[in-house]
Amino acid sequence: MKIRLYHARILTMEEGREIFQGEIHIQDGQILYVGEASPQENGEGKSPERPVKWDREVDCEGNLLMPGFKDAHTHSGMTLLRSYADDLPLDEWLNHKIFPVEAKMSGEDIYELSKLAVLEYLTSGITAVFDMYLTPETIADAFDKMGMRCVQVGAVNNFSQSPAMVEEMYQKLNGKSPLQSYILGFHAEYTCSKELLEKMAALAHKYKAPVFTHLAETEQEVAGCVERYGMTPLAFLDSLGMFDYGGGGYHCVHMSGEDIAIMRDKGLYAVTNPGSNTKLASGIAPITDFLKEGVRVAIGTDGPASNNALDMFREMFLVTGLAKLREKDASAVDAMEVLKMATVNGAHAMGLKNADVLAPGKAADIIMIDLNQPNMQPLNNIAKNLVYSGSKQNVIMTMINGRILYEKGNFNTKEQPWEIYGKAEQIRKKIMG
Repeated sequence: MKIRLYHARILTMEEGREIFQGEIHIQDGQILYVGEASPQENGEGKSPERPVKWDREVDCEGNLLMPGFKDAHTHSGMTLLRSYADDLPLDEWLNHKIFPVEAKMSGEDIYELSKLAVLEYLTSGITAVFDMYLTPETIADAFDKMGMRCVQVGAVNNFSQSPAMVEEMYQKLNGKSPLQSYILGFHAEYTCSKELLEKMAALAHKYKAPVFTHLAETEQEVAGCVERYGMTPLAFLDSLGMFDYGGGGYHCVHMSGEDIAIMRDKGLYAVTNPGSNTKLASGIAPITDFLKEGVRVAIGTDGPASNNALDMFREMFLVTGLAKLREKDASAVDAMEVLKMATVNGAHAMGLKNADVLAPGKAADIIMIDLNQPNMQPLNNIAKNLVYSGSKQNVIMTMINGRILYEKGNFNTKEQPWEIYGKAEQIRKKIMG
């Protein structure tokens, strides 16, 4: 399918390239052209010598085209638990509320609940997610059915998902679909025995592959690891060779100077989740310290049980807002740096280097931002408007792999939203009564 997006402002997220006015040409899921109106074409997108036959042309009316956001940490199937166990400490929330419900969820349940999450991702301009949950094969099927790009990560722990299962999924899901991939991972140090962690480190070495995990989310987690092993979680995992081929951690709130140095030296990603960490009172990640030391930062929403929204605009504001508060410095963490975290860095953390910026040859994962709304006016600085005043209401198009899946409030998915909502409600009644 050939699509032309024209009369647009374009933010490619390429280093050093400013917003400019132009157009983007797409064919079969790939970007062919990004630039000013093509010199071979007139204003209607047709060459005087040879007309171009577009399947669709979209007049962007001066609105902004940019790469889609990358949600670099989430648990999509937890939509069932949205607003179910709020206002509780993390330990009680997880052990007494979340785990008991999850024990009743089937793969088919998670398939349906993941589709509900996809609808919300699309409205937030999210074009790829880094998902960690219980049934990888049904999750991959759900995302494929919805046309959504998903990178899954293993969730090995003492109760489910063995290293053998993660290895099987690593072999089975990578290459199965152009929209799906799988990365090695485990839930957290505190939910895994040392034997399990050693097996995961061995897998990383076997495949020369990165590993991701929840890391240093709470003070209690760090203190427990120090008591068990005499080291912080990151230092202990590094001593096992866990990150010899890269990877990173989700949350990374309570990090020592040594931890940050390990992340820098190993080239690890810190995936911050400010909404979830704020709601669960886990703390504020040291974003400024990461940036000073050259640690790459990406942004995730975490799951809809702990956030409760899958909203990258809220996360972007919190990343910079909380950093300014923590450092008592209003200049901390510039908005442009936050946009890079939400797009380019997230894509690279997820191994999606073909979906990081808008350029010829890259995947056509593109969103359109409505600038003709009060919260975007005046246009003093569009990039800063996105971070400081932008919201989901400004997303008027979400394209993934060249397919427009969301446009001006309407979904172009294989199932209608009301069908997905209805199935989610049935699951809620079945499990929660």
